[in-house]
Amino acid sequence: MRKLSEYVEMAASEYLRETGNLELDPRWIAEFFQDQGVLDDYPLLDLVAFSGLVQKALIVKSERASKQARRHIEKVMTFSKRRRKP
Repeated sequence: MRKLSEYVEMAASEYLRETGNLELDPRWIAEFFQDQGVLDDYPLLDLVAFSGLVQKALIVKSERASKQARRHIEKVMTFSKRRRKP
C-alpha cells in the first residue's frame, strides 16, 4: 500500500507530463483515482478531496518551476553583465 502523498505526487507529475496544464481535468483525475488503485487503498477517501490535493500539488510544482526559472534567468543576466564590463 502506497502512501497517499505518493499517489498525489504521482498524479500531479503524470498529469503535468501528459497535458502540460495546471488546471486539473475532472475526467482525468477520476480515471487516475480508479485505475491506479487509490480507491482500493483508501476506500474512505473521496474523489473531490483527492483532486483537491492533486490540484494543490500542481500549484506547488508550478511555483517551484517559476522560482527556478527566475533564478536561472538572474544567473544568466548576472553573467552577461560581468562579461560586458571591460
